[in-house]
Amino acid sequence: MGTTVCKAAVFSEAGRCLALAAREYPTPPSAAAGLAELDSQAVWRCTREVIAEVAAATRNDPVTALCAGSMGEAMVPVSRQCELRGNSILCSDARGSEYVAALEQAFGQEAFYRINPNLLGPNYSLPKLLWLREHDPRRFAQADKYLLWGDLVPCLLGAEPFTSNSLANRTLLFDLDRNDWSETLLAWSGLDRRLFGRVVPGGTRVGTLSAAAAAELGLPPGVILVAGGHDQCCNALGCGAIAAGTAVCGIGTYECLTPVFAKPADPARLLAARLNQEHHLLPELYVAFLYNQAGALVKWFRDTFCAGEQSAGADLYARLNAELPADPTRLLVLPHFEAPQWPRHLPDSAGVILGLHTATTRGDILKAIMEGATYYFADGLAALRELGAGLTGLVASGGGAKSDAWLQIKADIFDLPVVRPRTVDAGLAGCAMLAGLATGVFGSPADAARAFVHPERTFVPDPKRHAIYQEKQALFRQLYPVTKDLLKQL
Repeated sequence: MGTTVCKAAVFSEAGRCLALAAREYPTPPSAAAGLAELDSQAVWRCTREVIAEVAAATRNDPVTALCAGSMGEAMVPVSRQCELRGNSILCSDARGSEYVAALEQAFGQEAFYRINPNLLGPNYSLPKLLWLREHDPRRFAQADKYLLWGDLVPCLLGAEPFTSNSLANRTLLFDLDRNDWSETLLAWSGLDRRLFGRVVPGGTRVGTLSAAAAAELGLPPGVILVAGGHDQCCNALGCGAIAAGTAVCGIGTYECLTPVFAKPADPARLLAARLNQEHHLLPELYVAFLYNQAGALVKWFRDTFCAGEQSAGADLYARLNAELPADPTRLLVLPHFEAPQWPRHLPDSAGVILGLHTATTRGDILKAIMEGATYYFADGLAALRELGAGLTGLVASGGGAKSDAWLQIKADIFDLPVVRPRTVDAGLAGCAMLAGLATGVFGSPADAARAFVHPERTFVPDPKRHAIYQEKQALFRQLYPVTKDLLKQL
């Protein structure tokens, strides 16, 4: 379940995708700038539709277990019986910024990081909940619990309320070392622990599909419900990132680079590099995230430059990719079309396209957007190398991984081979692998990876293009510093 779309898939025990369905739910328009909420009823309706669609397509090979993953941060207010009680506020919503300063003053970033190793920012759940409690107390009080989407779905299908540990980390209320809600942070916030589900690791069996849900969705009775987790962790598992030293590049609405590592001996070095820590779905492994808008920028380009061509569907992207120039562009794009949250929250920034001429084509602009979205991560990858992450390549997944052009751009800029697996919907595959591990279908993560993860193509960096991109990367580093005052005024 992502920011703009939910998907469901059924996989065989051999890792073959038997059915796939998707529904897009646009963020409702808001009267005030900076607000971003999802209509919870609409999201749940879309979720039921995709589950029912894939269940109907596989009735001759019935589903035995179900697991869900989702975007982080967006919490949904529900009743004790898991009835939806309102919309969920997205991480891109500007509300709650004032509470970040209060957290900074109360703890300081370093002390806070020792409890919950995230970079303080307004994108997490806690600032949104505090804003609701103070500014919309009636709405806040309507909820008996707040659950994240990936955990809410099993609860709506029959499980008791729970929170998977990787998603709990996205709230700023989680103690990483204790693997539970932080008594210190709950006390500071004044939020009752009973507002949240019990914390469980990803892969925990949390219940059985209710008879009513089975009848509505066309699933057999007795389907086992399994705790999933944060979508980027599901994505990492689905790409075969099951050991320290591996890394994944998930390209959806947001792009997220996810390195996998053992618990670091010196977390302060990660903090100095502006990197977080979070539980992976597998025990004794952790992940960090480098993230920013990506697919959202291409969607903006599509909707703005190709408004009359939408009926072309998937063929539209094939035509657009054919228009991309072969060489690096002479444009620079600052990918701040929405306020960046990592490595620093920049609420007063905006997007920039620099270097336009009358000869500039839309193919030039699209490729420059892909380049700018990729430059954004280059320094973070360099920091990972300095920390000894030992990255030797990336596995790409998500909708953006279907673009040969974009993956070649990434290989050329990062100077790393980029592998596209046969299944680019790796978040879905990761959920299926976790369901299989929880129900004994697979004896180990390695067994699951052998069944599910198969490379389709490797994109190898071109030395000449990398040299050009190195020069452009130096210019890109100057783009925000020289424009930030103007952007703030705008």
